[in-house]
Amino acid sequence: MAGLASPLALIPPTSKGFLLVMPSMHLSQIRRWLLQSPPAEWTIRQLRELLIGALRQGPVPQHVAFVMDGNRRFARMHGIETLEGHNLGFEALARVLEVCYKSGVKVVTIYAFSIENFKRSKYEVDALMEMAKVKLSQLAQHGDLLDRYGACIRVLGQRELVKKDVLEAVDRAVSMTEHNKDAVLNVCFPYTSHDEITTAIRDTVIEYSNPIRSQRRSFSESHIANTIRSRRLSATNPTARSHSPSVSAISDAEDSVPSISSSSTLHPDSPTDSPLNDDEIAKYRETYPDPETITSEILTDHMYTAGLPPVELLVRTSGVERLSDFLLWQCHENTEIVFLKTLWPELDLWTFLPVLVEWQWKRRKGVERTVGIRSDTDGRSLKKDQ
Repeated sequence: MAGLASPLALIPPTSKGFLLVMPSMHLSQIRRWLLQSPPAEWTIRQLRELLIGALRQGPVPQHVAFVMDGNRRFARMHGIETLEGHNLGFEALARVLEVCYKSGVKVVTIYAFSIENFKRSKYEVDALMEMAKVKLSQLAQHGDLLDRYGACIRVLGQRELVKKDVLEAVDRAVSMTEHNKDAVLNVCFPYTSHDEITTAIRDTVIEYSNPIRSQRRSFSESHIANTIRSRRLSATNPTARSHSPSVSAISDAEDSVPSISSSSTLHPDSPTDSPLNDDEIAKYRETYPDPETITSEILTDHMYTAGLPPVELLVRTSGVERLSDFLLWQCHENTEIVFLKTLWPELDLWTFLPVLVEWQWKRRKGVERTVGIRSDTDGRSLKKDQ
């Protein structure tokens, strides 16, 4: 005798799927309802404050940077418009900024728009520009978050690539938050690190190509005239330099007291005894910065982030493990780079807080290791002296 069929076998396939999915849908709705209920919200808020307060007791990165990647992928996965994915990404930014500033981070830098993004479709580029204009205006006009933590907006990038109406919104946002002095929000828009470094080198070259007034003591007109004439004489009659101590003294030691002899006295008929023009005298008075004095600190002072601490923590979402030409100069040997598989619109306190805790733990271990090495070294030195 054939066995009895199971109850599910008597249900049409489409109904089976509905029955299997329905409990999970109900559980998701119930979970969402519980989390949004006032008691749950209060509990979560208190727990968040407790965790952030504990985090503030240890070292906190002073400069955190984010590559906000995954907005488009999030939109595709959830079947929504790409622009809506970017809007949800902006909401994630607000959540992350609050965690950073509340934890004690002073500078947050976000990669909002790369120069390479101009290669995307015109529709998406225009939409991103329009959204940037709207969101920057919202940040500035309804900037409770920025005002609460005293954060000002700074926009870093190539201004000439931005449309006029967007640029006006950028300047308005910067102006409306410039009174905040406690923290900084850097918005890289449009930006690449190679472009920033190139601009910094170009500005440094221009600065070092401009003459500066000599900081040495000023000389009289007669001293300058004698020196220039002696150089003319040396150019026309090289033997005169070696035969005349007075000319040698003038040309070789500019700070010395000028000799009463001059090229006109030594060679009355010399063509070098022509009147000096103002350009010659001005050129002698001016000096140029020594290019040998250009250091990495000089270039750092010409970067968009001049005056800000180096990046201590760089986070990129969406599982992509590359820097995409972002803050290459500002990263250094101690910069912690973290790649999260989480898509940017999904980033929240519970995803980002472990990153800060891990950075803090590594920093503490590094300090302990450094102190231990120093103690061992001091101990060996003390034994050696004894």
